[in-house]
Amino acid sequence: MPRDLTGLPIVITGAGTGIGRATALACARAGMPVALAGRREGPLREVESAITSHGGQAIVIPTDVADADASTKLIKETIERFGSLYALFANAGYGLRGPVHTLSDTAIRDVFETNFWGSLNIIRPALAHMLEHNTGKPDRGHILMCSSCLSKLGTPFTAPYSASKALQDHFGRGMRHELRPMGIHVSTVHPIGTRTEFIEAADRVSKGSGKSIPPPRAFTQPPERVARALLACLRRPRGEVWTSHTVRFAFAAATAFPQLADWGIARALRKRNPH
Repeated sequence: MPRDLTGLPIVITGAGTGIGRATALACARAGMPVALAGRREGPLREVESAITSHGGQAIVIPTDVADADASTKLIKETIERFGSLYALFANAGYGLRGPVHTLSDTAIRDVFETNFWGSLNIIRPALAHMLEHNTGKPDRGHILMCSSCLSKLGTPFTAPYSASKALQDHFGRGMRHELRPMGIHVSTVHPIGTRTEFIEAADRVSKGSGKSIPPPRAFTQPPERVARALLACLRRPRGEVWTSHTVRFAFAAATAFPQLADWGIARALRKRNPH
């Protein structure tokens, strides 16, 4: 039977735009009190207003997940406001484009600080609460990390991003088995291209190191599609959340046949850059 999510609080990082925003709205409609976290307060306030205007519960806590102390404060304040914490969606992250040899150490490290270490910064205090306080319950909590389909395959010009997502994927799988006996679910979410401001943000951060080429529209989805899949996972927990069987099987084949994957990537690059 699907889990009733009414009254179960969730923290969502990167909640002001894209997948985070869509997920926050979906969770609020399902009756979950939502703590909205992100670096920019303005977009978070807009999401808060959209939730509360329809009778939902939401609070805004501006947070940079790369700051471990701020992340701990986010979890503490959420528990103080809502009384408990059931779920966490570690969604904050960004992309960086460019050939690896042209990227500075600082730029690469910053991607990992947000995408990977930022996930751990927010997971650790949330997990501590779930293990200590959510006792006597068959489901003591649910941790979700927004990885990517690219976690399964390193890609040219986006190596720092795909590597950081691979770390989330690997840590998520390890934690899934470590925490299952304790009643904690751990899921990784693997979106394909989403129609958000992500690509534009990656171009700004990359500062001319490489111009993003949007994926074909047939291989993109609205963020609401990811939000629906994530909500279904909260109701019926599973290890990995995918929204495209086609892409999932394609990446599985690429992993099984690396030479074929290299041929396909090289061919795609030649088509995009014929000169």
